[in-house]
Amino acid sequence: MSIGTPGAPAPTAAKPERATKQQIRRAVYAGGVGNFVEQFDYGLYGYMAPMLASSFFPGGGGAGAVLSTYAVLAVACVFRPLGGTLVGRWGDRVGRKKALLWTIIMMGVSTALIGALPTYQQVGFLAPLLLVVIRTFQGMISGGEYVGAVAFIVEWAKPNQRAYYTSYASNSCFLGILCGAGVAALVSTLFEQPQLESWGWRLPFLAVLPLSLVGLWLRSRIEETPEFLRETNGGTDIVRSPVREALREQWQAILVFCGASIMLAILSYTWVTYYPEYLVSELGLSRSQALLSNLISVAVLMPLLPLAGKLSDRIGRKPMLISGAICCIALVPLAFAIGELGGFGAAVGSQLVYIIPEFFLTGIVTTCSAELFATRTRFSASAIAYNSSFSVFMGVTPFVAALLVNRFGTIYAVWAYLAVAAVLALVVITVFMKETYRSELSANKFA
Repeated sequence: MSIGTPGAPAPTAAKPERATKQQIRRAVYAGGVGNFVEQFDYGLYGYMAPMLASSFFPGGGGAGAVLSTYAVLAVACVFRPLGGTLVGRWGDRVGRKKALLWTIIMMGVSTALIGALPTYQQVGFLAPLLLVVIRTFQGMISGGEYVGAVAFIVEWAKPNQRAYYTSYASNSCFLGILCGAGVAALVSTLFEQPQLESWGWRLPFLAVLPLSLVGLWLRSRIEETPEFLRETNGGTDIVRSPVREALREQWQAILVFCGASIMLAILSYTWVTYYPEYLVSELGLSRSQALLSNLISVAVLMPLLPLAGKLSDRIGRKPMLISGAICCIALVPLAFAIGELGGFGAAVGSQLVYIIPEFFLTGIVTTCSAELFATRTRFSASAIAYNSSFSVFMGVTPFVAALLVNRFGTIYAVWAYLAVAAVLALVVITVFMKETYRSELSANKFA
């Protein structure tokens, strides 16, 4: 099983006239497995934040230590644009497949290393420093993983089914989060609190390494995308400076994607990372109840996303995004109000309302991250756009949400934060965004 050599051209494999369903399915599995690993780690990190806080920061599991744990997540995501740009440049030069083989290896190793780190009680301030270094490296690699996987799937998919197939990339993320929450709930149930804080929290992080090996095997079995091979003459006519060309020729598309996607980052990572902790610390639910309520809402959303993809393939991307932005403004405060009624049922009900804007936005923003950009520099351009907006706000949102609630004493401060991003998105989508659902992948949409 070869994972390629950096700088080597992509193989000149023959392009099929039309991708078969089997090839597309294999591309979806190969692309989605890395997203699963990434989000399993991200969800696990968020759900295990109190245990990590007691292991890596002074002050035990108090609010300050938990905030510090979220801050590490935010710092790591700040470096995602740099890492994503480097991986994206590589993916445009050597091919999607080779870049994605390397990213899944490095993500698996770095996640497993977190499970092997010494604690603050053992080595003092070296412990949080090592955690920051590993999370930063991991963030840089993840910055290229997701956009590369989406480009891989979109370039294999049939033109009239791009959003449908890409919805499974989004679902692989939610499946990772779902499994992260499930594993967090499982270890919280199996181990007493002292055992959990001492060593039990390490096991899920260590388990990511064999998962990554499975992903490596899946990705080694799929060919390079037909779209990439066609646009680069089998990998021989590549762009010499894809990042420079992307910034020069596709800067408008990059800015449009940034303006449209920030709201989804805030919406999603308030929900899956911060809200379960809010249910415990502010509304008095047990940790197992909070995690279970979140699991239920994620499980309900997952089968709906392919339906959203099919709808978008029929009516377009812009109507879906506009509907989602309006739902962010109108329905999220209702969701928070239901949650504040208290109890497990209210927690589930609040999140079932919360996922309505997720239905309209999640898979569609994902599809746009590939469709807005021309093939020859798609990996680089989408990495710059996605990581300059979505990834940064993905990382800072749990920290900002916790800070806003601590400062203002209400969850509605988080809604105000989201509403500002949703209003910005409405303006960008209605005024500046061009419809992409029937466009040629190779074209520059803003030329």
